[in-house]
Amino acid sequence: MMVVSWNRTLAALGVVILLGPASAMAAEWTRDTRNGGQITRSLTRVGNIYSGQTTRVGPNGATYTSNSTCRDGFVDRCRRSYSATGPSRAYSGNTVTARGPYRVRSIGVHTGPRGNVGIGFHRHWR
Repeated sequence: MMVVSWNRTLAALGVVILLGPASAMAAEWTRDTRNGGQITRSLTRVGNIYSGQTTRVGPNGATYTSNSTCRDGFVDRCRRSYSATGPSRAYSGNTVTARGPYRVRSIGVHTGPRGNVGIGFHRHWR
């Protein structure tokens, strides 16, 4: 009977050890920039999904915001969107990237200040 008790205890300990790395994580920090602006970054992780956000405010009131989400696996897949607004200008875009053991592929759609749209594709062999 004592052996069964030890087996249950060790099994429960094994489950705790295996579930420990899959727990959630979060971090955030803010700092001033050299030219008088401010930057804020945050990162969260739940299992193998990472999400982050960056916001930068310049001294002239211009703002830059970027959001990204990545899935960690044999092939890492990331999605990023950004927008930047300044005095009489605005930029925005989306990028999707897949990073495997042998190559990296990414495609992006970007919009400029006059509404012009650019589509880019990149493939790189490692």
